[in-house]
Amino acid sequence: MGITIVGLGPGDGEDLTRRAWHTLTSASHLYLRTAQHGCVPGLPKTLRYRSFDALYETHDRFEDVYEAIIDTLMAAAREGDLVYAVPGDPLVGEATTTGLLQRARAEGIAIEIVSGVSFVEPLLAQLGVDALEGLQLLDGLQVAGMHHPPINPACPALLAQVYSAAVASDIKLTLMNQYPEDFELQLVHSAGRADVRVETLPLYALDRSEGIGAMTALYLPALGEHSSFESAQEIIAHLRAPEGCPWDREQTHESLRRFLIEEAWEVLEAIEEGDAAALAEELGDLLLQIVLHAQIATEEGRFRMADVLQHINAKMIRRHPHVWGDVDVQGDPEAVLHNWEELKRAEKAAVGKEEDYLLDSLPRGMPALLEALRLQERAAKVNFDWPHMAQVLDKLREELKELQAAQTDAEREQELGDLLFTLVNLARWLKMEPEGALRGANARFRRRFRHVEEGARDSGRPLIEHSLAQLDALWNEAKEAGL
Repeated sequence: MGITIVGLGPGDGEDLTRRAWHTLTSASHLYLRTAQHGCVPGLPKTLRYRSFDALYETHDRFEDVYEAIIDTLMAAAREGDLVYAVPGDPLVGEATTTGLLQRARAEGIAIEIVSGVSFVEPLLAQLGVDALEGLQLLDGLQVAGMHHPPINPACPALLAQVYSAAVASDIKLTLMNQYPEDFELQLVHSAGRADVRVETLPLYALDRSEGIGAMTALYLPALGEHSSFESAQEIIAHLRAPEGCPWDREQTHESLRRFLIEEAWEVLEAIEEGDAAALAEELGDLLLQIVLHAQIATEEGRFRMADVLQHINAKMIRRHPHVWGDVDVQGDPEAVLHNWEELKRAEKAAVGKEEDYLLDSLPRGMPALLEALRLQERAAKVNFDWPHMAQVLDKLREELKELQAAQTDAEREQELGDLLFTLVNLARWLKMEPEGALRGANARFRRRFRHVEEGARDSGRPLIEHSLAQLDALWNEAKEAGL
């Protein structure tokens, strides 16, 4: 007993292979996924077959149709040999073939594949595209159900099963997460048939095409030579290669540490200035550091970029059971944070890294303001906190008095640290980020002092020759102007 799966080709009988014709015409038990195919009218009139077209009317979902087809074929295969014919090629975009292969192998039923011309070949011929030039083949239905397309934008892509305006609309929304809305693409209708038509249109109009149907596919040209994450990895690997850049080749994890911090600060600056173009550039500079570190680790045999991505992807899914699991947080962000910390502790305990003390896991190398904030947040979780903000203000006044009373440099340094720590606590009570507040104050000082400098220049005298009262007047002008 066995199943022979035959590919009927994309269009009429002219694309049917000689082997496929022989297998079809000699079959004693022949099944067609659909009789609505261009080659079926050309089959011998005496050939008896059964089609599964009726199932498409009795089931709401394609998945249920395919499951019913597989169930029927498996039951028939247990009784004897059969031939099952599908459009195109059995192993290109044919869900029933995948299901049959899994089920038949599990039951020890032999499967033979008789290849056919898939929808891909006539599409490539119509577009004049070489498949080996990085072409990516995807199921349009899969892309339609995603938030970000699984596509390398530096290479072209071909999406099948764009059979309705609704599917095209979902695909459009997914693609817009990576491609510009005016990106030009092609819809190919009825490839491999006499009425084939190629339609060029912008991405935003993808679902407005009136020609979309069962034989519609979408072709996405490459977005640009340097538009992908893979491009960044290749460039960095090239720079680190023997024929690359001497400076890049000599870098280590340790030598790059300061650049990582500097690039992160420049990202923050772009965010604070609300400059989208600068933010895009600075995020790229920060990404450069990540790719460099991953490339160095790859060369040293420690880990690869795939390990970095697998780690963070798995962590995001694992620590969001309210999204990818059945945990109910009732829309409460605080419950999300609580779950995150609980899961984090459980993960560390599972690998023998359970914390002996509450503050152990906080890195000591973070900026001091941030470290103070995180220390206080941790302590507050176990109720080591003032009950009311008024007590924080009392503590602030107390620390200021102690600083004023300090006699030595060592005492003054200690009391100043306590005062700053208490100011951070006040910021926490006010639900403000102390780092952001201080950076805002720094930015205001820069703007206002520039105004002071410009006023001094307008007077024709150097800044140093102005009195404090004159400079203070210029400063107040800046404040009144909203700088």
